[in-house]
Amino acid sequence: MPLLADLFAVPLAGQPLGRWLLALVLTVAVDVALVLVRDWGARLLEAWARRGGGALGDFLARGLLRRTSRLALLVVAVGAGSLVVSLPPRTEALVRAAVLVVVWLQVGIWASRTVRWWLPRWLGGQGGEAELEPEIASVYSILSVGALTLLWALIALLVIGSLGVNVTALVTGLGIGGVAVALALQNILGDLFASVSIVLDKPFLVGDFIVTQDFLGTVERIGVKTTRLRSLSGELLVIPNGDLVKARIRNYRDMPERRVLFTFGVPYGTPREKLEAIPGWVREIVEGTGHTRFDRAHFARYAESWLEFETVYYVLSGDYKLYMDVQQAINLALYRRFEEEGVTFAFPTRTVVLEGGAAARDR
Repeated sequence: MPLLADLFAVPLAGQPLGRWLLALVLTVAVDVALVLVRDWGARLLEAWARRGGGALGDFLARGLLRRTSRLALLVVAVGAGSLVVSLPPRTEALVRAAVLVVVWLQVGIWASRTVRWWLPRWLGGQGGEAELEPEIASVYSILSVGALTLLWALIALLVIGSLGVNVTALVTGLGIGGVAVALALQNILGDLFASVSIVLDKPFLVGDFIVTQDFLGTVERIGVKTTRLRSLSGELLVIPNGDLVKARIRNYRDMPERRVLFTFGVPYGTPREKLEAIPGWVREIVEGTGHTRFDRAHFARYAESWLEFETVYYVLSGDYKLYMDVQQAINLALYRRFEEEGVTFAFPTRTVVLEGGAAARDR
C-alpha cells in the first residue's frame, strides 16, 4: 500500500495524482447521476401523462427532459469534479464561466421550447401551432418572435455577465436605443399591438359583418397591421388595426334577432274603417311571413302630407340578407292587400289656397 500511496502523491500539473483521480471519479459519478435523474424523471412524467397528465406531462418528459443536452450534463459534471482540485485562479474562473454559460444556454433552450409549446395553446390551438386559425397564427408569429427575442436577450446578458463583463452600461445603452426605436416606429408598433388585442379580445372574427365609423362590410382578413373588409358594393376596405381598436364597432354576428321598424303613409281622406283595419292587415301579413315575430302596428301620427302608420317586428336571425328578404316579402304583401282593399299609399302633396278661394295642389 505504501507504493500506491506514493503513486497517488506523484505531482501532476501542480496537483497530486490522487486529486486528479478523485476529480475524474467525481466527474463520472455526477455525469452518470445526472443522466439517471434525467431519464428517471422523464419516465415518471411519461407515466403521469398516460394517467391523465396529457399534453403537459408528455411535453415535460419528451420536450424538455429527454431533449436535455448531453454536453450540458457533462460540462456540469466537469465543473463538479473541478471542485476537489486546486486550480490556478484564471483556470478556475474559466471553468466556472464555462459551466455558467452552458447552464444558461440550456435554460434558454428549455424556456424557448416552453414558449413555443405554451403560447399556441394559450391562443386557442390545443394541438399546437398547426391548429391555429389563420388570423391567430399571424399574432402568434408576432408574440413568439417578441417573447423569444426578449428571452434570448436576457440569456445573452446572463451569459455575458457570467464571463465577467459588466453589463450595466450595456443594459443602459440598450434601453436608450429601445426607446429611440419605439418612438420611431410607434405607429407600426401601435398597429401590431392592436392586432394582438383584436385577436385576443375578439371584438370580431373573420366572416363577421361589422360597421365602424362610416365603413361597413364583411371581415375577410385580420392582418398584422391592417384588417380587410369587403363592402356591400364589392370594394375592399383596408383599415389600420390601431383605428379599429379606438373606434366603436357594431358586430352583427352575435345578434340573435333583428328589430325592424318601418313606416308608411296613406293619404288624408282615407275612410275611417280602412284606417281602423290597416293595423290588423299588417299584423296578419307579418305573422304570415316566416322567421318573424310581430310586435306592434299603430296609426302613429298626422304627418304633413299623409296619415302615418308605424310597425315594429323582429326577424328571428341576425342575417342581413334574411332581413331584406323578409322586409321585401312584407312590402309586396302589403302592396297587394292595399290594391285589394282599394287603399292607396300616400306621396308628398301640398294644397295652396289662393286669394279669392281658388286652390291648387302641388304634387
